[in-house]
Amino acid sequence: MGGVLNQRARSSDAKAQRAEDLLAAAEALALELGGVRYVMLAPVTERAGLHRTGMRRYYENKEELLLALAERGWRQWREAIDQAVDGRSGLGPREIAAVLTETLVSLPVFCDCLTHVSLNLEGDVSMERARRYKTNSYIEHDVIVRALTSAGTMTATQITALVPAAAALAASFWQIAHPTPSLAQLYEQEPQWGHVAYEFEPKLRLLVAATARGLTEDSTLQEDVS
Repeated sequence: MGGVLNQRARSSDAKAQRAEDLLAAAEALALELGGVRYVMLAPVTERAGLHRTGMRRYYENKEELLLALAERGWRQWREAIDQAVDGRSGLGPREIAAVLTETLVSLPVFCDCLTHVSLNLEGDVSMERARRYKTNSYIEHDVIVRALTSAGTMTATQITALVPAAAALAASFWQIAHPTPSLAQLYEQEPQWGHVAYEFEPKLRLLVAATARGLTEDSTLQEDVS
């Protein structure tokens, strides 16, 4: 790819767009290849129309790129939830759980990234970059909690417990449902294991709903704590 795309971005808007182009390229490759673990920097920069040496102007390494992808995922999740609950009220635990499940399922790369964030991404970037990720993800988390609390019957304390639980379940189940090639071959040989492994959405829907119901039945979480 040549021309304007290979020229160095000068303005702040151009730099922001170039950084977003790299994220979009990484996301597309993750979807095509079956997970962020298979994403390499050279194909990302090529798809974004950059020379491979230009990556460091935007992301120090692959880990920072994927951490930024996870950070963007939090924003996308919050936007999807905002859209899902817009104009709605009185949503019970089952409906709240459905909103969380459906929006997470619509963001497969985010579900994938959530696993890698805690395993290695946060630890393989600078402290300031990790701080920025934490700050921005917690901001989005808090907005999600407020939106779901306003739209539903669950308390803020219950929603605060439910949101990270749903995210953790999605992260875990996504990995199980997208096995490595060797595990995929094993599941072909042992279909009874593969059948369970590939049930991502129904398994997530069942357990997020059960968690929501359990939180509302827990007397210690009936009232918000001050």
